[in-house]
Formats: sequence, structure tokens, C-alpha cells
Amino acid sequence: MRAVKSDKLDIAVRRNPHLGRYLNTFRKKEGTIPNFVVQLTRDMKSLPRPNILYPVGDPVFIHVYADRDGKKKYIAIEPKLGKEEEKKFNAVLDAMLELAPYEPSPESDDEMERLIDRLFDRVTTITSARKEFKGKSRFSLVPSKIPLTKEEAYNFRYLIKREVLGTGPLEPLIRDPHIEDIHVIGSKNTHVVHKIFDMMPTNVDFGNDLRMAEYLKNLGERMGRPVSEKEPIVDGSLPDGSRINIIYSTDVSLKGPSFTIRKFTAVPISITQLINWGTLSAEVAAYLWLCLEYGMSIWVSGETASGKTTTLNAMIPFIKPDSKVYTAEDTPEVQVPHPVWQQLNTRERGEAGKVDLFDLLRAALRSRPNYIIVGEIRGKEGSIAFQAMQTGHPVLATFHAGSVKKLIQRLTGDPINVPITFVDNLNVVLIQQAVYRKGQFLRRCLVIEEIEGYYEEIGGVVTRSVFEWDSVGDEHVFRGLYNSYVLENKIAQTAGYEDPREIYNELELRSRILTRMIEEKILDYYQVTKVIWNFYKKGIEGLPFRM
Repeated sequence: MRAVKSDKLDIAVRRNPHLGRYLNTFRKKEGTIPNFVVQLTRDMKSLPRPNILYPVGDPVFIHVYADRDGKKKYIAIEPKLGKEEEKKFNAVLDAMLELAPYEPSPESDDEMERLIDRLFDRVTTITSARKEFKGKSRFSLVPSKIPLTKEEAYNFRYLIKREVLGTGPLEPLIRDPHIEDIHVIGSKNTHVVHKIFDMMPTNVDFGNDLRMAEYLKNLGERMGRPVSEKEPIVDGSLPDGSRINIIYSTDVSLKGPSFTIRKFTAVPISITQLINWGTLSAEVAAYLWLCLEYGMSIWVSGETASGKTTTLNAMIPFIKPDSKVYTAEDTPEVQVPHPVWQQLNTRERGEAGKVDLFDLLRAALRSRPNYIIVGEIRGKEGSIAFQAMQTGHPVLATFHAGSVKKLIQRLTGDPINVPITFVDNLNVVLIQQAVYRKGQFLRRCLVIEEIEGYYEEIGGVVTRSVFEWDSVGDEHVFRGLYNSYVLENKIAQTAGYEDPREIYNELELRSRILTRMIEEKILDYYQVTKVIWNFYKKGIEGLPFRM
């Protein structure tokens, strides 16, 4: 659905009368009006009592505010129908549905949107004043047009597209780029996890459990993953790439049908943005840059919602631009800017047609990729990932473990069963975590450890910590200076340095390049990618700034 963003409050109210009515009601109740902003910033996280209104595409606006008890609320503002308007709306919908079978079937969302506009214009006419609607009689293929005010037409058109092309009551939340997760438990309990304001209740309402069950059935059909009493639990992807888990049956989900959505970000977060936020330092990023340039295998590990995939995506531009990248995932979350990207996804269609991560990784060994990326390693596919690394295919992946010790325990136990002597095929582990610091939830790279190898005399795997996060100063300390096994024994040798310690000068150069990018406000993912790839092609002369 194409949507215009209003950049000033008076323009927004003029274009969207329902917004003006909401603001008047809020002012009478709270004695204030929200601060209208076009773009949210991270420093708003520290506001003790936020009262912010922002657009996500007309006619939808989001209001985040703290009530008198200090509890934050997330209000989606969109057109609503009164009883009289609902009669008209249903009449318009019926009239459009009667004409629809005589139109060519649309083959894309754009064609569907044009068809909706065409049918809507055929069955409605704009009047200057609101007229009482007495219903309509059965009509022929050339019915009398239904009179609507300009505002009614504007609202009806949005609501029809919201249901047909969008995601119904969830549309405002799906549009909002600041949402990370959506949690719905029953028809009247919808919460969001906001990137700036954390967890908040919303005013999104599905009516009742019956209506919500019908909504989930339709959603499942659209995703090609139907839900039913027989198959009450379904994982899938929404049209925008967001990941959804549905638990449909009320005898399984006791508070009513429930589902969770992990929002998909259309443009990945860049490595410079992560440095800017403090998730990792420029030195950490420079270390990852060198590792990926020279074909090291790196796994990003951490607990749930620690930002593993975000960090993984931010690292991918460090892979040389002329590389073939092969991705294998259950749901598509990894985003690769390289032109030679073989993107594979699992398929669940009964045992006969099933394709799992194990199958995709086995196929990867015959596809001659320069890098294999696995969305998340959970089971037996981990053993194939280690086979790939043994045969010279570097692997990037995410993994669910809160420390390197736990990661090794999971790798060597059921169902992955990697022999402990093979663990050193993995070069680097980055541990990431969501931490609570000074009243705020932050994502931080806690430690980067190198896996040196298995030593029989100690009966275990030796690792080296190269970076550690200091929680007091909120900074990343480089413990591996002149003591990095990967930099000196792997990368420096491959790069042909006579003195392996010269590699630290190269690390410092990459760190300075990343710092300069932040100073120049180069934070967009694709701009960052362009700078890195120009450096690969032309060296320092290819940079858009002086060093």
C-alpha cells in the first residue's frame, strides 16, 4: 500500500481529520498535546515521561506516552467507523465484490491496488455534505453510486486496502519501523517491543476470540501455512518478511488464540550504526572485518532477543564483494548485498517434499560458495556446518548459547554431536547479550573468543579472549593486542606478513576508517557497504573522506 508521510502536524491534521479528533480528545483528558516528530532518535529512550506522536504513513500515526502512573502506552491512530459509517462501508464492499468477478484477476499487489481503486471509484460518488444512508436495494451491474463525503472515501479506501493488501488490525504495527516484536495473547491483549521505548501495551483490538481465530486462519492461508484445530501451531513469514509463530487452538493457548511476530527490517542496521549505539566498538568491528576478509568462520551466539541476526547482517558487507554467498534458513532473515547470492529456504510439505537445513547445507558443499551463512544452527545441521569448515568453506552462523563453554557443550552433545577434536574448525565466537544498564535495556557484544584448538594433555579446547565488554565504563577492551591467535597465526600468515605483528597496524587502519565513517555520518547500510567495497577495490584512495 502506497502511503504518504506528513512532515508537519498542521498538514497531518488537515489531511487526516481523525487525527485532529484524537488530539482534541487527548487534550481534554490529559491537558496537553503530543510532541509531533517525523523521526525518532535513540536519545528519546531516556525521556522519563514520553509524549510523542509520529507518522508511519497516512492515515496512520503512532502516539507513545506515559500516563499519570508513569506507564508507557502505544496508541495506533487510524480511521475508525461509527455505526452509520459501518453500514455505508459494508454497502461499498458488497458493491465492489459484485463487480470484482468481471475484472481480470490481478497478478501482483500493485495490480490488486489498482483494481481496488478502480472498483471503489465505480461504486462511489463524492458529495460535499454527509447524507443519511438508507441502505441499498439489489442492483444490476450498473448500480447507483453510493454517496460518500471526501473524508469517508479517504477512510474507506484505506480500510479496504488494509484488509485486502495489508494485515488488518496489525497494519499500524507492521508499518512502524521502530517495532521489534509483536506479542498477541487473545483478542484484546496486544503488546509491542519498541526499539526505543521497550515493551508497551497497545490499543490494537481483534474484537473477540472468534473473529481473531478467523483472522489467523486467513493469515495462515495467505502465508501458505494454514492453521486449524488439527495443526494449531504454525511458523511462517508475513509478506514483508516478518517471522510469525501462531498458536491457534484455545485448548492449547488458554487465553485465546495467540501469536508472536519478529519484525523484519527492510534495510539492515549497519555496522557503523551498531558502533554508534555501543553494541560493539570500532576495534571489534575492524577485527571482524579482517576475519571475514580472510575467510574465518565466525558464529554469533547469545540468548533469545540478544540481537544476533542484526549483528550477523551488519557484518556481511565485510565479505569481499566478488564472493559467492550461500544462505540457508528456516525463515528468510539474513540479507546479503552481494550480487552472487544463492538464497535457500527450508520447506515443510510432508515428509516426501520436506527440505530442512541439513539438506540445504549438504547441497552447499556442492555449490562452491566462498561463504556459507546459516540463519540459526540448532540441530544435526551443525555437523554439516563443521564438515563445510573442514573442507575450506567458511561459515557464518547464529547459535543459541550464552557463553563459549555452553556453545562447545551443545556442539559436542546431542543432536549435533561434533567430535571435540573438530571444534577448532570454528575460528571465532562472538557472544552477544541484552543487558540492563542504568535503567535501560541495551545490546552489547560481551566477549569475542578465538578457538585455538583441542589439547589432549588438558583434555579440552583452548580459547583466547580478544575483546571483553567492561560494564562499568561501557567500553570494549582489546585483550588480544599482540596476543591474537587468529590475527597472528592465521590471517597474518595468509596475508604474507614477515612480522605477524604488523597485522595490528592493519587492524588500527580499519578501525580508523570505521570511526571516520561515523564522524561523516555514514550510517546507512548500503552507503557503508559502498565505502567498504570501494576500499577493497582502490584502497585508501577509494574512500570518500581523508584519513
